[in-house]
Amino acid sequence: MKTTAAVLRGVGGKWEVEEVELDPPGPGEVLIELVASGLCHSDEHMVTGDLPVAFPVIGGHEGAGRVLEIGPGVTDVVTGDPVVTTFLPSCGRCSYCVRGHTALCDDGAGAMLGPQLDGTYRFHARGEDLGQMCLLGTFARHTVVPVKSVVKIDEGIPLELAALVGCGVTTGVGSAIRAAELHPGDTAVVIGIGGIGANAVQGAKLAGCRYVMAVDPVEFKREKALELGATHVAASMDDAWQRVSELTRGRLADAAILTTGVAEGSYLQPALQLVGKRGRVVVTALGHPSEDTASLSLLELTLYEKQIRGSLFGSSNAQHDVPRLLELYQLGQLKLAELVTRTYALEEINTGYQDMREGRNIRGVIHY
Repeated sequence: MKTTAAVLRGVGGKWEVEEVELDPPGPGEVLIELVASGLCHSDEHMVTGDLPVAFPVIGGHEGAGRVLEIGPGVTDVVTGDPVVTTFLPSCGRCSYCVRGHTALCDDGAGAMLGPQLDGTYRFHARGEDLGQMCLLGTFARHTVVPVKSVVKIDEGIPLELAALVGCGVTTGVGSAIRAAELHPGDTAVVIGIGGIGANAVQGAKLAGCRYVMAVDPVEFKREKALELGATHVAASMDDAWQRVSELTRGRLADAAILTTGVAEGSYLQPALQLVGKRGRVVVTALGHPSEDTASLSLLELTLYEKQIRGSLFGSSNAQHDVPRLLELYQLGQLKLAELVTRTYALEEINTGYQDMREGRNIRGVIHY
């Protein structure tokens, strides 16, 4: 079939919206007609080269829609089911999946290489194969993806909001609850209030934190953080340290979650100083692929038993966490509509990312 997609053909390029050819689903795959796709910063990392991929590639990994067709062997979903795409597949059988670490599923190892799990491509244009961001490619009106990468959801949930749970919401909430292990009465600091950080704030609130400090230099984002559950805001980590120290009588935070646009090595020591004894620094933001140095006090790390943890997809388990988060939305305990700053047509995708770069968006969403 023919459909329309946004294609990136190289580092530093623009998204090119064009007609593409899409093959039918193969074994273990489904064809989805998408309703919406979030404009996540991870796709911007492909543009800047911070996330190495094989070009050309159809971007997008935060989507929701309905199943149009199922391939041979698919039993998890049927035609017409509403689904959310998740940017990491989970097979349920590898050693990581069976231990509950589905974000580290072995099938995710090739998610950025371009082809599907069987090594072949589903999208084609201009006489060449097109890769799919994280096996998904949700910057397309239709896509074919592994059934391992979709989660069936309940009827009645607005799909344009459910799309956000495919990455940003689950990653942010999971970074606070799963990776940072926040508990009632804790103090949390979230550094960088974009699509992930805004939801780390919500996760800290859901965890029952006494204080939630949101740090961002952009006033609009600090104001949004207060709407989403932050109790205090600061424009810098230095300002945050002073306020957190006062609030906790010098004990400092239980966890600091780094959700900046890009993780820099120089951010680690200020983040480490924000947490007290046995405090956790969770690094959810992606760093430059070539950067392998960071500044931090090893003495402080040892003497106060502080910890630094990486977190992929918020260390979440999609098949469990996506439906659970949507239940919280239905109960009024999780905000989704409030995350969307502006919606765009697919043809406006470059405008959407410009708005993100200039700090005007918490989350932009493409509506098809």
